[in-house]
Amino acid sequence: MKLQKASLFALYAVLELASDPERQLSATDIADKYGISIHHLAKVLCTLVRSKLIQAVRGAGGGYRFAGVVNRTTLLDVIELFESLESELDTPQLKGRDGEAVVEELQSITREIDDLTRAVLDTVTLDTALKSASLRARLAASAT
Repeated sequence: MKLQKASLFALYAVLELASDPERQLSATDIADKYGISIHHLAKVLCTLVRSKLIQAVRGAGGGYRFAGVVNRTTLLDVIELFESLESELDTPQLKGRDGEAVVEELQSITREIDDLTRAVLDTVTLDTALKSASLRARLAASAT
């Protein structure tokens, strides 16, 4: 599965902000940390504010802060703000029952894959993802 840039940028921003909900960061802080386009990130942040996952803080020292519930918000919640996880098969117009049967079977398989993908993403909370990332960072640091 390949996520669109907007979905990836949203995951970067939400996970970064959720790692310390009391902290506020500017769009520039987030963009610089992940080496992503500030302009694209700004659009993503607007969507996240409208969804109430993050909060915009105005004024001097303003920025963004996490406003969701870290142990209830899933990766799927974030991704679905930006894209559908439904597969689209480009199928030619086939003639005959054999061709139609093959197309129907492939569509059935891709629907099942979509359902499994959604189910997995819906079980991984931001809290789980942050704990996993923290553990990986500690293991990497201890290996060196």
